[in-house]
Amino acid sequence: MDPAQPLLQLVPPIVLSFAASDPSGGAGIQADLLTLSSMGCHPLSVITALTVQDTAGVEAILPIDAEWIEDQARALLEDMPVAAFKIGLPGSVENIAVIAEILSDYPEIPLVLDPVLASGRGDDLADEEMIAALRELLLPQTTILTPNSLEARRLADDEESEPELDDCARRLIGLGCEYVLITGTHENTAQVVNTLYGESGLVRCDSWERLPGSYHGSGCTLASAIAANLANGLSVTEAVRDAQDYTWQSLAAGFRPGMGQFIPDRFFWARAPGDGQEDV
Repeated sequence: MDPAQPLLQLVPPIVLSFAASDPSGGAGIQADLLTLSSMGCHPLSVITALTVQDTAGVEAILPIDAEWIEDQARALLEDMPVAAFKIGLPGSVENIAVIAEILSDYPEIPLVLDPVLASGRGDDLADEEMIAALRELLLPQTTILTPNSLEARRLADDEESEPELDDCARRLIGLGCEYVLITGTHENTAQVVNTLYGESGLVRCDSWERLPGSYHGSGCTLASAIAANLANGLSVTEAVRDAQDYTWQSLAAGFRPGMGQFIPDRFFWARAPGDGQEDV
């Protein structure tokens, strides 16, 4: 027997994430790495931008050169088999273009796109040119798009001030993505209602207890959890349901390490009740 064979059998599903670095560890590539690892995957990372941010908000963004994006991704993809892709903040129009070009070589691999258009505090992270590039270049390659309601309305490019989310989903699917999961964290509802749409319309609707406080990285956590589930062989509907449960539990176990938002505890399942530090 080849002595390397037992090692090959132990390789977990591999997920490649394109995202910006968040030095606070709450969102961005750090959130992706924590989530994917927690859910049994081996995460690969392509850094799209460096940021100056903390748990309160984003102060500055430095996009990585698009050639570096391509070099990072091509090196990884030529070395290891990837089971799913996840995209967060791309950083620039040029980065969107090069990521789209790379992904076009792997149409059989599912792609989860988290359209990070603003920080939790409301800092604008994408201009109209970037949004147009997302629509034109990435949505047609996306397996599942995971916008919150504000992002869905902005991406749908609807002229109405408050379009119905059903209409937004229909327009986004018309732009090419297979599924759209619109999260209801920003809606004025007693519970958080997350709705999954497909080409035929409504697929599933899930309600979750609205937790107190504000969380840094919840969207990154949800999108990465979906990618992990897809990499582990679940269907889209199963991946969405299980990822929501994982995300809600990580938020319920969240902690506030600084003076800003809470951070999800992506390893909540590994801690005994009462473990961890007190809120600062």
